[in-house]
Amino acid sequence: MRAAAYAAGLARRQGAMLALVYVQPVLPAGAALGAPIADATGEVAEGLVSEIREATRRMKDIWDVRWEFHTFRGDPYNGLVTAADELKADAVVVGASESAGHRFIGSVAIRLVKAGRWPVTVVP
Repeated sequence: MRAAAYAAGLARRQGAMLALVYVQPVLPAGAALGAPIADATGEVAEGLVSEIREATRRMKDIWDVRWEFHTFRGDPYNGLVTAADELKADAVVVGASESAGHRFIGSVAIRLVKAGRWPVTVVP
């Protein structure tokens, strides 16, 4: 949510469209076991859109930002790369990872920075 707030402020200052992206995970093992993965991730996306609409309504008198919500499927890194490419992003804003395992394998944010295709801002 902090990354979204930062990106919204950036979009407002730049007069740009804010593209909010949710990457729906693809979990073939869970799907093979009969878990309703698509339903669960769809519900998450719907919940996010509801939160964004509510925040937009509350803040409309203070500032107004044009925004779009997009969902992509895949792992977080490839989903964000696909989103940034398809949406022709000027910049990418992501939240910092809180996982200790990312010290060893690298976080999504670090991988995006290393890709060097867009300016990337990592929000703690």
